Amino acid sequence: MRTTRALAVAAAAVGVVGLAAPAASAWADPTNIVAMPSVIPRGGHLTVTVDGSSCQSGGKVTSPAFPDTNLQAIPGGTTASGTATVHSHANPGAYDITAHCGGKTLVRPAAFTVIHGGVRGGVGSTANSGATGTDMAIGGALVTAALLGGGVFWMRRRSENRV
Repeated sequence: MRTTRALAVAAAAVGVVGLAAPAASAWADPTNIVAMPSVIPRGGHLTVTVDGSSCQSGGKVTSPAFPDTNLQAIPGGTTASGTATVHSHANPGAYDITAHCGGKTLVRPAAFTVIHGGVRGGVGSTANSGATGTDMAIGGALVTAALLGGGVFWMRRRSENRV
């Protein structure tokens, strides 16, 4: 019985090591592509970061939206990065990025989106700046209600102290 258990444990260990070996060798391949910013106007600068030790010795990223860009190793890790300029004639839409490192290739579908104009920050899509007349009326009514409520509370507390 003990021999059977020992053989079963040994077979399980060999199976685990056998399954882990291909995964360990795959860690050297490019494993992840990140594009920042994810939404960019035409002509904008896009920073592409690729994880994987095979990119430390050089590599490149390609996309139909920008020219081939060389990757530079980031010291202290297994990451490489490059900055690409999006073509001024790129059509709006989502674009893939392909990383080529150490003879290996990784594709990230829809890694970033090109838009027609510049990126507008802020809340919503309104072109107004500042408060509208309605906003002012609502704010004034709330301040008045708070003052009246505070005055009534103060007067009631004052009359309770005299009793």
